[in-house]
Amino acid sequence: MAQLSAFRDTSEPALLSDYRPGNFYCELMGDGVEDRPRLLEFWQRLEQLPFADLSVRAADALHDLYERGVTFTVYSDRDAIDRTLPFDAIPRVLTASEWDVIELGVKQRVAALNLFLGDIYGKQLILKDAVVPRDLVLGNANYRPEMQGFTPALGTYVHIAGIDLVRGSDGEFYVLEDNTRTPSGVSYVVENRHLMQRAFPDLLEGFNVRDVSDYGQKLREKLIETAPHGCDNPQLVLLSPGVFNSAYYEHIFLAREMGVPLVEGRDLVVVEKRLFAKTITGLQAVDVVYRRVDDDFLDPLAFNPDSFLGVPGIMECLRAGNVTIANAPGTGVADDKAVYAYMPHIIKYYLDEEPVLSNVETHICREADGLAYTLEHIEELVVKPVGESGGYGIVIGPKADKEEIETCRKAIKAKPENFIAQPMIQLSVCPTLTDEGVAPRHVDLRPFAVTGKDTWVLPGGLTRVALQQGSIVVNSSQGGGTKDTWVLLEESPQAETTSQKAQHQRLNGTPAA
Repeated sequence: MAQLSAFRDTSEPALLSDYRPGNFYCELMGDGVEDRPRLLEFWQRLEQLPFADLSVRAADALHDLYERGVTFTVYSDRDAIDRTLPFDAIPRVLTASEWDVIELGVKQRVAALNLFLGDIYGKQLILKDAVVPRDLVLGNANYRPEMQGFTPALGTYVHIAGIDLVRGSDGEFYVLEDNTRTPSGVSYVVENRHLMQRAFPDLLEGFNVRDVSDYGQKLREKLIETAPHGCDNPQLVLLSPGVFNSAYYEHIFLAREMGVPLVEGRDLVVVEKRLFAKTITGLQAVDVVYRRVDDDFLDPLAFNPDSFLGVPGIMECLRAGNVTIANAPGTGVADDKAVYAYMPHIIKYYLDEEPVLSNVETHICREADGLAYTLEHIEELVVKPVGESGGYGIVIGPKADKEEIETCRKAIKAKPENFIAQPMIQLSVCPTLTDEGVAPRHVDLRPFAVTGKDTWVLPGGLTRVALQQGSIVVNSSQGGGTKDTWVLLEESPQAETTSQKAQHQRLNGTPAA
């Protein structure tokens, strides 16, 4: 600590002296840092940093990201298509006990999602028992009849999941969305940590923060576990739509981290229901495809016939049991925002457990009561189209003008099945560096889980931050940034309940410590 304080002019106010989270739950302060000694220690360390010095170092760090090519694409901006994702130098810190709850809840959710997908593409018992409306699933745009009657290796449909969490004013975590198609953003989790280690080693020093650099290794291990039966030495590739995809940097990053080839559809070919990669020495068999190509473009023989991004015949390979595709085609049903509303029932149905992580209250406009409530209270609600992602199409009632409200109302009336509505959650805030000083900004969290024989959750995940004052939209495509997410290694001060211990044993295979 003395090393830090030596650089601060004590005549200047401390970095956090003007920080006021207001009525929002603060990720650092919580109900008071005094009761959480490690967070208090981190608070005190931040206090020692001069604002001017921190601002200069933060700017250098952002330039470092740009020099390393850590960018994403915004298609809607013709003047600045490739951008560096804004990075905030003040990390979000989670205690071990907070992470225990998140990890357990994410594993439970992924287990239920895989069972749900196996059922709807199998016996459809949950539909016969009317727990989930039949037409909501079978009429869903992401339902793929081509997957009916086929079970992938280990029953794993969702190999990679990104579960979006928010924290309310009560300090509890809630699931906002399930991302089960091609969830993105994990490269920024790893890159943010490496950046912190290079640019802010003084902040990290002395804190036992769980590592995130082994994600590529863990992902490879889990994908190998789901290789087709009989593969002695499974060969993996990462299938990308190509350089113009918004997440192309991440595709390069993950292929490098796993040590596998990065390919496009034109690099693969199907011969007698077997998949091969074209190489300079001839065709090489491929057993597992981590695909970052959407279903519609994956196989022109099965889906969109005009697609040049996929591989003709790859669905035949899949159904013949000769290749694993991660995530499996048809998983989009499980991250539909209307199906999301039924997740508490889905968890109870398959696991006979109460959700560890609750949903945000959701009004389904396809249902008469949900539609009536939404139209009556639209100015108070956040309205979302069920099939969109990236923050597109969302109307935030309390912040929308009359014209936006009326346009949204007409759209809902015209096609109510396309929309859900949720109350505007008072998202938690985190100290964030701005031009004027450190101020509270709203954050969410996307933990990433990879599943093979069991599920492993990357410690921490992607913290996205709404950089504009008052904004609750954290998506990078909508002007948000990211923070490094620390999970501290200290012992959890809270004893687990009997129910939590039982869930740990079922999900991990061993009793919780």
